Amino acid sequence: MEPPHNNTSKNATGQQDPGRRPWVVGVSGASGTPYAASVLRGLLTAGEAVDLVVSRASRLTLMDETGIAFRDAHWRSDLREWLERGADGKPDAFRVTEEALAGVRHWPAGDLAAGPSSGSYPAKGMLIVPASTACVAGVALGLSKDLLQRVASVTLKERRPLVVAVRETPLNGPTLKHLVALDEAGAVVLPASPAFYAGATHIQDLVDFVAGRVLDAAQVPHGLYRRWEGELGGGSKGEAPKAR
Repeated sequence: MEPPHNNTSKNATGQQDPGRRPWVVGVSGASGTPYAASVLRGLLTAGEAVDLVVSRASRLTLMDETGIAFRDAHWRSDLREWLERGADGKPDAFRVTEEALAGVRHWPAGDLAAGPSSGSYPAKGMLIVPASTACVAGVALGLSKDLLQRVASVTLKERRPLVVAVRETPLNGPTLKHLVALDEAGAVVLPASPAFYAGATHIQDLVDFVAGRVLDAAQVPHGLYRRWEGELGGGSKGEAPKAR
C-alpha cells in the first residue's frame, strides 16, 4: 500500500491552492543524482512549486552515490538531507529551509492515480533529471510503466515543456532513435554534458552548469553558472557563481 499523499499543495486555510502550478521533477535510475539535487535547489530558489517523482531504480542510485535512503514515508527529511549534500558528497554544503520544502509535493513512483498522471492537473511541465536510457525508451514508446513515464507522456500530449537530461555514454542506435523521437514529439533532449568556459573550479560547478542549462530550457531564472559573454578567457577571471 502506498503512503497517503502529503498536503503541501494546500494553503494556510487548509484548502487546495488553485493557483499552484508546479514543475514536475522526475528522477530516474541513471547515475547523476547531484544533477537532480541542483535542479531542485534551483527551482526552489526561484520560488517555483515542485512535484517530485523519484523512481524505484533511482533510489538505488541515490543510495550508491550519496548513502541516502529515500523513503516514501520519510521523504521530506530524506529530501532535505539530499539537497543539503554537495556534489562531492560532503553533507551540509547547502542550507535548505522548511519554508523552501513547503513548496514540494512528493508522489510515490507506483501511484498511477497521482495528480500529475492526468492532463487536467495544472502543471507547468516536466524535467527528467537524470534520464536513464530505459527511461528514455519508455517515454519515447509511451509505455507509462510507472508514474514518471506516465507524467512524461501526459506532458507531451498536453504540449507542455518536457526536458530530458539524458545521462549515458556511449549511446547506441536504439537510444539515439528514441532521443530523436522525443525531439520530434516536442521534448528538449539535453545531455548531461558540462562545459568548461564558465570557470569551473570544483565538481559542484560542473554539476551546476548542467542543472542551469536544464533550468534555462524551462525558462526558470537562476544564477548557477557564468554565462558566455563573447569574451575569451572570461571564465578564468574569478570563481564561478554560487547559488545557495
